[in-house]
Amino acid sequence: MTLPAADDRNADEIAYWNGPGGQRWLNRQQALDALLAPIAEVLFDRAAPRVGEFVLDVGCGCGATSISLARRVAPGGRVLGIDVSSPMLERARQLAPKGLPVDFALADATVYPFEPGRANLLCSRFGVMFFAAPMQSFANMRCGLRGGARLAFACWRELRENPWLLLPLQEAYRHVPRLPEVGPEDPGPFSFAAERRVCGILGRAGFRAIELEPIILSLDLANGRGLDAAVDAALNIGPVSRALDGQPPEQRAAAAESIRAALAQCQLGDTVPLPAAFWIVTATNP
Repeated sequence: MTLPAADDRNADEIAYWNGPGGQRWLNRQQALDALLAPIAEVLFDRAAPRVGEFVLDVGCGCGATSISLARRVAPGGRVLGIDVSSPMLERARQLAPKGLPVDFALADATVYPFEPGRANLLCSRFGVMFFAAPMQSFANMRCGLRGGARLAFACWRELRENPWLLLPLQEAYRHVPRLPEVGPEDPGPFSFAAERRVCGILGRAGFRAIELEPIILSLDLANGRGLDAAVDAALNIGPVSRALDGQPPEQRAAAAESIRAALAQCQLGDTVPLPAAFWIVTATNP
């Protein structure tokens, strides 16, 4: 996928989110939005979008967060959702109610020409951990913020602190090879797990009053639909889906059975709740 303008260092992530990564989200868009809704509510509480504000939603994906933000800033406000994934933005445009003050841009936020000094708030739900040069990316995004504007985003803490992802992955590794090792600062879902790194990136990008709030929530992998739904979710999102890519059917089936047995130990009625640990990062543009 070729964007109107992009940093070449982000090429692999752009290809992934226009390929298998984006397709997985499209296939499970409703379920994923429901799964992550509790986290979005915490994020919006800390971001405090206000009526009449202009908001940048970076890494907006299929648009759930942009749509929610637009409802909060209307009337008089507006939201610009930005993402590198063309298929996910197409879904976002389909889902956005007619007349809602929200626009979407296919763009790499590292180089996108933000309208200088316009936005009151820069927000993101798990959309800012994939930049190859995050300091430059945040410095460019800051150009779109007015003085005193707020930054608020959610990012994952360590994988070991997230049983909702780790437990299924450990069971899958009983049957398929481990994924290649990823460095703690390489682009990916856990690249902002270290508080010191996040503070350094944002500080060098020009943000001030940087704070990281650690939060743990229980996420229901089943979305209230029972063990089968939880197993299906575990197999098709996160690192498990990548570990199972290209594996023989018998290995995939064995992994699914191990995951089922492990999740059954966590089942409560029609729910399968597991802890999820993340940061809510806030800062200001001086």
